[in-house]
Amino acid sequence: MQIPIAYAVGDGIGPEIMDAILKILNAAKAPLSLKEVEIGEKVYLKGFNEGIEPQSWDIIRSAKAFLKAPITTPQGGGFKSLNVKVRTTLGLYANIRPCVAYAPYVKTKHPNMDVVIVRENEEDLYCGIEYRQTQDSFNALKIITRPGSEKIIRYAFDYAVSNKRKKVTCFIKDNILKLTDGEFHRIFDEIAKEYPQIQSEHWIVDIGAAKLADTPEVFDVIVMPNLYGDILSDVAAQIAGSVGLAGSANIGVSGAMFEAIHGSAPRRAGQNLANPSGLLLAAVMMLQHVGLPKEASSIHNAWLKTLEDGIHTYDIFREGLSKEKVGTKEFAQAVIARLGQLPEKFKPVHYEKSAPQKHKDHSSGTKTKKELVGIDIYFDYSGDAESFAKKIESLKPAIPLKQIFNRGAKVWPNTHPETSLVDSWRARFLSETPIDYEKVLTLQKQLANLNIIQTQNLYTFDGAIGYSQ
Repeated sequence: MQIPIAYAVGDGIGPEIMDAILKILNAAKAPLSLKEVEIGEKVYLKGFNEGIEPQSWDIIRSAKAFLKAPITTPQGGGFKSLNVKVRTTLGLYANIRPCVAYAPYVKTKHPNMDVVIVRENEEDLYCGIEYRQTQDSFNALKIITRPGSEKIIRYAFDYAVSNKRKKVTCFIKDNILKLTDGEFHRIFDEIAKEYPQIQSEHWIVDIGAAKLADTPEVFDVIVMPNLYGDILSDVAAQIAGSVGLAGSANIGVSGAMFEAIHGSAPRRAGQNLANPSGLLLAAVMMLQHVGLPKEASSIHNAWLKTLEDGIHTYDIFREGLSKEKVGTKEFAQAVIARLGQLPEKFKPVHYEKSAPQKHKDHSSGTKTKKELVGIDIYFDYSGDAESFAKKIESLKPAIPLKQIFNRGAKVWPNTHPETSLVDSWRARFLSETPIDYEKVLTLQKQLANLNIIQTQNLYTFDGAIGYSQ
């Protein structure tokens, strides 16, 4: 029985490297039924601003997996990221990026590196919710949810168990982002208790990134929110040897997409130069995911043997170590010639048929008593804090004015003249006891002539504040 797979050749070097991978899959006799979908630059330029035509979704949904070559997003505004669109539309919440060193055949300062980055895929700043509200200020909304965090953290621990990994590390910035990143950290600590056989630890992301760059050998599986994971998975792949060698998986409850992490490299297109290894290793991950461990092992071992034998594309070719510089087609042929062989210096790969990844129901946490206690109101205003406070207080606001902020810095009361000001101000109105929404509406009507640009209600949850201080 053949397994249905959707694939897209993409743009730039995409058609060349996808052709190489399809030839290898065919030579390995992988029982796949392949159906092509068109995505990327040509589709964008047809007028589809997401880079994909509506009918293509049905093909992708009907497949067990989607193998995607890199695409080019046209320059200029109005074009959305197709990668983000596919991940969010199909609920592909977990991005898995193995970052492995292949020394001495691929140059690296860390020959023992073997780290897996597990990146949350659906939320954080990648929700793409942004606003321009004044002449000076541009805002982006960072969204971290309990269900989203719980899913990705549990996936990371389940991945560690099923792949015989020993430790899961959380990278976060909760010394600054105490509510959003703080919640991710709290959920990590909760879930870690369910996996006593797996070591767990937490690093602030900046020092964690420095440690990853300096001593990646101390890490095993690292789980992160979307933005940190995107940045550091590229960093980790390059530290291991080359971004061009890294593949990735995007896993959801009912679908999966596999891709190289590098871009479409249009300058290298059509020259038979590109290294197809990133997409090939993504295809190996795909084969394992759809229940073909034998074929996954065969291709992976053939690829390792090709590296060992010094058959290298230009990007990893090293004088004195490499034996033959080859193009995309010739590299694929070399891998095909070694199907059935095992590497001698690298440890051979032996994938086993694994149980499907668990996707446990997530919770929204314990229900708490939510009470409205105030509102933050943002204003477009040019002037100083003292005069602004006097304007507000002269209107006798229905909820007491407690503080005024400018870009997060408190500027009233106790104004500091050194603080740099822009034209976006946040005034905090706070009651000592819970209030109803009618009072908030009354306040907004009182201040309607002061150029309000945004409001944010302030709540407590079982008495604990639900807003930054």
